[in-house]
Amino acid sequence: MTTVSTFLWFEDQAEEAADFYASAVKDSRVTGVTRNPDGSAFIVTLELAGHALSLLNGGPGHDFTDAASIQVVVDGQDEVDRLWDVLTEGGQPGPCGWLTDRYGLSWQVVPSELPDLLSGANPAKSAAAATTLRTMSKIDMKQLQDAYDQA
Repeated sequence: MTTVSTFLWFEDQAEEAADFYASAVKDSRVTGVTRNPDGSAFIVTLELAGHALSLLNGGPGHDFTDAASIQVVVDGQDEVDRLWDVLTEGGQPGPCGWLTDRYGLSWQVVPSELPDLLSGANPAKSAAAATTLRTMSKIDMKQLQDAYDQA
């Protein structure tokens, strides 16, 4: 059987990060911890809403960049707001729904309604929504819908 998962290298915070991610993303859980002889976590596995991740405590020198991110598509503005607030605490907001969490990992928090606005039947309306999106940090669906409707 072939499986695919995302593997992330942490300096020494893999278990803490896994617990944080599992609590932040609905329908998520830590599925296992492989420990070093001293009891510290070596590899932590978890599922984020069905997506498998492995987090390694591999030591320093392998920082995350925004060239890779975890995208979470959620239903509704309330869930965008909740997840954004949780993940940016101790981290940094970025552009267009991107953020960096307290561990340096990049995320995209995307409302499930967004693709419909950006690929709608009317190209001018979709362009207006896309232009508005580029001015945002956290995605605000009301602003995007207003831009779409007014174009």
